[in-house]
Amino acid sequence: MKKEYKIAVIGQGYVGLPLALAFSKHYPVVGFDINAKRIASLRNAQDDTKEADEEQLKVSLIAYQTSGGIKGYLPSCEIKDLAEANVYIITVPTPINQFNAPDLSPLKSASRLVGEVLKPNDIVIYESTVYPGCTEEECIPVLEATAKLVFNRDFYVGYSPERINPGDKINTLETIVKVTSGSTPEVAEEINQLYQRIIYAGTHKATSIKVAEAAKVIENAQRDVNISFVNELALIFDRIGIDTQEVLEAAGTKFNFLKFKPGLVGGHCISVDPYYLAHKAIQLGYYPDVILSGRRVNDEIPVFIASKVVKLMVQKNINVSQAKVLLLGFAFKENCPDTRNTKVANIYDELVSYGMDVAVYDPWVDPQEVKEEYNIEVLSSQDILTQQYDAVVLTTAHREFDKFNVRELVHNSGVVFDTKSVLAQDIVDSRL
Repeated sequence: MKKEYKIAVIGQGYVGLPLALAFSKHYPVVGFDINAKRIASLRNAQDDTKEADEEQLKVSLIAYQTSGGIKGYLPSCEIKDLAEANVYIITVPTPINQFNAPDLSPLKSASRLVGEVLKPNDIVIYESTVYPGCTEEECIPVLEATAKLVFNRDFYVGYSPERINPGDKINTLETIVKVTSGSTPEVAEEINQLYQRIIYAGTHKATSIKVAEAAKVIENAQRDVNISFVNELALIFDRIGIDTQEVLEAAGTKFNFLKFKPGLVGGHCISVDPYYLAHKAIQLGYYPDVILSGRRVNDEIPVFIASKVVKLMVQKNINVSQAKVLLLGFAFKENCPDTRNTKVANIYDELVSYGMDVAVYDPWVDPQEVKEEYNIEVLSSQDILTQQYDAVVLTTAHREFDKFNVRELVHNSGVVFDTKSVLAQDIVDSRL
């Protein structure tokens, strides 16, 4: 194992920043990101994702400055700061395009960037979620072509899938077992030992890069399929006229019943990763019925919620085309500012299509980012809490909403719909 690691983490978002800070306790770490605004915030010890301990961030920044780069953390958007690294960890997003196909452009761009500074005996580790085979088929050729070096002779590659759970302060980077792998047995062991320096929960060394890639992508595909099952139950039970939560509570009394709940499936992982696995399966001539049917069910839920709210309003003789509706929450999950692939945007669009005046309130998200990404205005508490609405839909269960008397936000005949099933049943008209 190398004694003097100099690490560069490419991508300083929800995955890259916690990883960079963890390694910075032991090694000099450059946290690289193409977003200059993001780097400026990090240099001021501010983390807009709320994932990092800002006190630790400050300590790591100071450590780099006072040690002369012997250890600590340096945020940068300058490629020159990557030149001295000997381990490059790539943590960039792997989204899907409008056709639900993998968009590898960020991953390939990051690979070209690293290729420009790659040197003999360097190691490149990928953490971005991909389909099995992607690292070797798509990324390594980019590294070789850019660096003019030969894979497994001049440089080596590993894959260690990220397992960050945004907003979770209990299951953090250090407390979740880390899967590791490498392109040779020796490099696999070296990478495994490197991660063992920061992962208290331990590591699991996979037998190959493909195995590690597959392990990651099925984690989220499994959750997606399980959630799609209870979402489909919600669609069925709504037609029967019984409460889904009451059914799940009754079924949950059996010891081996899996207690999944229906809900919106957005974010950067669960609603995206299954398409990566499906893409590879279809390439190999197999159509993954279960995986893609689960995706279809989960993608139906925003429209179902909007339609259900409209039906409830009609039943109360509310003029839908002139109605004012409030969505409480825009982030894809509670107590987190992450709006990537949020399905609340789909609910918003569907309600607007009925002619409604739809307001959005979320104390966690950045209103400017939401406006730029979704063209939706997020209002302040002063703008929304002084009004009454024809309907209120709880879309994200932020802890701030625990203090609200949601029923007071609607007119006497107004509708309250709970997509998270966290509000008292006697104050809601319906729930998912």
